[in-house]
Amino acid sequence: MNDATPPVLRGRILVVDDQRNMRATTALLLRAEGYTVSESATGEEALDLLARERVDLLLTDLKMEPMDGLTLLKRALEVAPRLQVIMMTAFGSIDSAVEAMRLGAYDYVTKPFKEGELRYRVERALERARLLAAVDNLATEFNERHGLSALVGRSQAMRELTTRLVRVAQSDATVLIQGESGTGKELVARALHAHSRRSRQPFVPVNCAAISETLLESELFGHAKGAFTGAVKTRRGLFEEADNGTLFIDEVTETSPTFQSKLLRTLQDGEVRRVGESTALRVDVRIAAATNRDIELEVKEKRFRQDLYYRLNVVQLRVPPLRERLDDVPALAEHFLARANERSPRPRRLSATAVEHLMTYRFPGNVRELENLVEQAAALAEGDELLPEDFPLRPQGRVLPAANTSPDAMGLPPTDGARPSGAEATGPTLAEVVEEAERRAIVQALERHGVDLARVAGELGVSSTTLWRKMKRLNLRPPAGARE
Repeated sequence: MNDATPPVLRGRILVVDDQRNMRATTALLLRAEGYTVSESATGEEALDLLARERVDLLLTDLKMEPMDGLTLLKRALEVAPRLQVIMMTAFGSIDSAVEAMRLGAYDYVTKPFKEGELRYRVERALERARLLAAVDNLATEFNERHGLSALVGRSQAMRELTTRLVRVAQSDATVLIQGESGTGKELVARALHAHSRRSRQPFVPVNCAAISETLLESELFGHAKGAFTGAVKTRRGLFEEADNGTLFIDEVTETSPTFQSKLLRTLQDGEVRRVGESTALRVDVRIAAATNRDIELEVKEKRFRQDLYYRLNVVQLRVPPLRERLDDVPALAEHFLARANERSPRPRRLSATAVEHLMTYRFPGNVRELENLVEQAAALAEGDELLPEDFPLRPQGRVLPAANTSPDAMGLPPTDGARPSGAEATGPTLAEVVEEAERRAIVQALERHGVDLARVAGELGVSSTTLWRKMKRLNLRPPAGARE
């Protein structure tokens, strides 16, 4: 009876070599390391096996007949795009091995190789295979658990984001998420939490731009009974609500330097002090913060504390705008249409020409704008198939001829200088047009009503809080002595 414990299976490897002794010896060595190993004498035999079974690593000779290693490499990656490949080559064929890596091979090893060198290169390749598998699993789990199809895409930019997210998720490092409005920064934060060790604990979001300055401190830190007018009972803050979980602080650059100082102290000490109380409470919270502004510029312009920036920017995740990952538009559009069809008695389908039409657009509103366009088309289209004319794309988001993008043609004030000859002419984004209109409306209302901000807000049809927030975003100072 053999009492030896069998090795733990650590990965599936396919060894391909037309020399039987070399193939068998290599396979024997790898099996002794605990790997599951298959053998093939030809490229065709290897491709047949790859089509039938899961393989993590292909270890193939370069010089083989009738199919050489480079041909096998290209065809194998067509069958299994995530397959890791190591080329075995003689010393005089290094140039061919380098070409193999250009075509998608992970590494190469020269024959005759030492056992230690082969073990090292195989383990590195399989570690990469495990990382890519984790990325794929993350994408699947996102869709199953949170419906985050808008986050996961096949574009290079999204693969890089997802890979980086996988690596940081298991740590407790503070994460700063940067990206334009509509890119899905909160989805990234939720994904970070969902795949962390805190995933069974609370995920608590707060949008600093949606809460007035006077209430934000109470919202985050809590308050004691009687701390201020209206504080009729003691209330826990969001830091306490997120204890052992994740606190997502969105639009963190919208806060004042005074509040930033208090936030910095909490992050440094791991303690919160409720408004109106002197006793500090310990909290164990992972912080994810987000902003759609250039935070480094905010620091340079003295609008954001540098020490708080360094405290938040331990790991940075950049969410790419949709115009940088247009390859994801077809899948995203199909996802949003499927969701719209679930709520409609008349299912629609996307035409190929409509998809091509969408991919010519720059999407200033990013994924949120694409979702809106698809839902609008699904609701208003006359036929069952969505056509290009069902998607009224805003011209400000496209590259237009120079004659159509002059300030006069767009109804905007003239620019400071002429556009360089031959330069690409691009119109203002929708956000820029809306911002300019808001600025003019507020300035004109202030000229009419002066210091009475309540009347200004009433004329504009917004609350005083919304007016205050818009003026802050547009860098408009209220008149001296202004009152709400």
